[in-house]
Amino acid sequence: MSKPLTDQEKKKQISVRGLAGVENVAELKVNFNRHLHFTLVKDRNVATKRDYYFALANTVRDHLVGRWIRTQQHYYETDPKRVYYLSLEFYMGRTLQNTMVNLALENACDEATYQLGLDMEELQDIEEDAGLGNGGLGRLAACFLDSMASLGLAAYGYGIRYEFGIFNQKIVDGRQVEEADDWLRYGNPWEKARPEYMRPVHFYGRVEHTAEGIKWVDTQVVLALPYDTPVPGYRNNIVNTMRLWSAKAPCDFNLQDFNVGGYIQAVLDRNLAENISRVLYPNDNFFEGKELRLKQEYFVVAATLQDIIRRFKASKFGSTEFVRMDLSALPKKVAIQLNDTHPALAIPELMRILVDVEKLAWEKAWDIVVRTCAYTNHTVLPEALERWPVDLFHNLLPRHLEIIYEINRRHLERITKLYPDDADRVRRMSLIEEGDVKKINMAHLCIVGSHAVNGVARIHSEIIKSTVFKDFYDMDPHKFQNKTNGITPRRWLLMCNPGLADIIAERIGEDYIRDLDQLKGLLDFVDDDAFIRDVAKVKQENKIKFAAHLEEHYRVKINASSMFDVQVKRIHEYKRQLLNCLHIITLYNRIRKEPNKPWTPRTVMIGGKAAPGYHIAKLIIKLITSIGDVVNNDPVVGDRLKVIFLENYRVTLAEKVIPAADLSEQISTAGTEASGTGNMKFMLNGALTIGTMDGANVEMAEEAGEENFFIFGMRVDDVEALEKKGYDALAYYNRIPELKQAMSQIAGGLFSPQQVDLFKDLVNMLMHHDRFKVFADYEAYMECQEKVNVLYKNPKEWTKMVIRNIAASGKFSSDRTISQYAREIWNIEPSLEKLGAPDDPR
Repeated sequence: MSKPLTDQEKKKQISVRGLAGVENVAELKVNFNRHLHFTLVKDRNVATKRDYYFALANTVRDHLVGRWIRTQQHYYETDPKRVYYLSLEFYMGRTLQNTMVNLALENACDEATYQLGLDMEELQDIEEDAGLGNGGLGRLAACFLDSMASLGLAAYGYGIRYEFGIFNQKIVDGRQVEEADDWLRYGNPWEKARPEYMRPVHFYGRVEHTAEGIKWVDTQVVLALPYDTPVPGYRNNIVNTMRLWSAKAPCDFNLQDFNVGGYIQAVLDRNLAENISRVLYPNDNFFEGKELRLKQEYFVVAATLQDIIRRFKASKFGSTEFVRMDLSALPKKVAIQLNDTHPALAIPELMRILVDVEKLAWEKAWDIVVRTCAYTNHTVLPEALERWPVDLFHNLLPRHLEIIYEINRRHLERITKLYPDDADRVRRMSLIEEGDVKKINMAHLCIVGSHAVNGVARIHSEIIKSTVFKDFYDMDPHKFQNKTNGITPRRWLLMCNPGLADIIAERIGEDYIRDLDQLKGLLDFVDDDAFIRDVAKVKQENKIKFAAHLEEHYRVKINASSMFDVQVKRIHEYKRQLLNCLHIITLYNRIRKEPNKPWTPRTVMIGGKAAPGYHIAKLIIKLITSIGDVVNNDPVVGDRLKVIFLENYRVTLAEKVIPAADLSEQISTAGTEASGTGNMKFMLNGALTIGTMDGANVEMAEEAGEENFFIFGMRVDDVEALEKKGYDALAYYNRIPELKQAMSQIAGGLFSPQQVDLFKDLVNMLMHHDRFKVFADYEAYMECQEKVNVLYKNPKEWTKMVIRNIAASGKFSSDRTISQYAREIWNIEPSLEKLGAPDDPR
């Protein structure tokens, strides 16, 4: 029998990783050594792993630079409409492998490093994640950047270069402990500082109404320093830009009014200004109305709009003499997409520039703003909607408050005309909410100031129109659209699961990576024994690899032939990790009761971060780890049930766990998860889904066929009906013996013998004020999990269902999502055309 292939030999055979031509490899080695020697200054003779990583990163970066310059030059000359994606979060993960994939350099780099006696995977592991996001919203922005570049759009991502991204999660005594994410400690080879484009941003001060117009004076200035990161498209020689702003104090900061002896303190106080870009707020689906956060939101918007207008005025068919002064053409040349309400201040800021600085009439300016801006809504949870206190605004952004008041005055005037004698509607639709504290409703501002408003899955877009923004939909139905989220197949298939990408390419060719709908072609192979075997084999290899990773990093031994049952996402009550816990406890009780039954072995993995101030979420983590302590050490259970909490879940861990998963848990209460995108990653990577009819699950089940999906639980209508009737948790508790048993065990200290009442807050929440109705779906969930067990025992039928799911996942490419934004909101046409390579003659 031939000995098994090494990882290195296996990689060489994978065609989708690009060709390793001899000249290519030789050139890479030369450049690698050049960078290594350049990096190793004379006082260090021995290179570290990190030196090798930086040498490789810089070698790969060299291949980007020519394409980057040529792309930007091409935009300057052709003057296309530009898209500005404004987001407070870009959850990018690592860049090295993604760049190699998109430039078709992966095999060549692999071969070059191998010939130099290095292991490329080890080098890749040195790179820090760029964790500038919390979860779905920030990761969506990252996928969108990849798709916009791959579709040839002249697009820019604009955000903040946080010095500290999402915290690193350590689990100590079963509890989450946060650690600062000092991701820039060793430098970032992918960014380039652009001090020549530094911009001033103003705060505080007061407004003067003079004869020459309105002036915002006596402000405090903070400088915005841009850092550019290249965003390569997939093998089309296009490289777009993500520009992140960093806050810098001006040289004269606090020194203008020179106080004797105050010099040292004045220099130290520069930190106060520079704190603006210090740290990402770690809340997911929760609004925290802090002044520093409002400063961050205005900082990114003010710097970005100056950049947008500078670029608009300067570019016209490469002619530097011609400066475009007529801003009425702005909507023809600029599209601004607001990723949630966080960059909502773009609306009043653009008005301020057009009216106060460019001296346009209000009506003209407003028309430009509305036709330029569009808003994406990401949640219907009331605690997540941004509502800023008016007095905070009055202090920090006095002119913007005046502008918002004027926008609101005209807005309410229009409502009164359309709906005379409906004072309640006027109150509901106002941008200003009256109450103990007057607040600005940022979602209302975004809707009024945008020409398009979209939800992120069909069901979510319908919920928006029928509930939260119903009044706005009644008045302006043409504004409302749906854009179901998607994921980039480059990172989430080609890069993280090359084995699967390759056996697909063997059957339907490699073109599906740019046109994911082609996966439908796999339906021809559902009954092909060889393909079924290949799919099962790739999954098994991924599981063995992940099991090895867990053993190496967490010292836990797991059974790689057990079902990998995975729920990874932020910890939140609405995502119902507690429902998963109740299933685990019930399964545990059943195995203990009948230890000789042929149970389907499972390894349940749950991972995700809790916001540091979210007490219940942190308690949920403690419950999961405590259940693990009991279950994993019970000899009666053995390796038929294991519970693992995956520490520090982030993009890089997702890339490892998702290809190894068998079952994907998507179990939010119907009507609460706007879309979800993890659900799509699991589907594309050959896991089956157990889920509620919520978010994009609905469309996933529709694409695959409900018979190929494990759907359970209440639909949105059922949840609403139960809400009307009144949800009575106790009734379920008393009616369902296994539920009662599980709850009694949590409450009675089985999982916390040292502190019996440790979980009392959780128990009290579930029994008395559970907004997300965990008990109401318990029975249906348990029954559905039983169906999962039955199918898993029939590996061939399981794998055929997997193939049907993969074949149906094409709709959920972010390429499709971005094509729809482009055509239906931004009014531009995506293109699969290639740009000439830098070494091609021009």
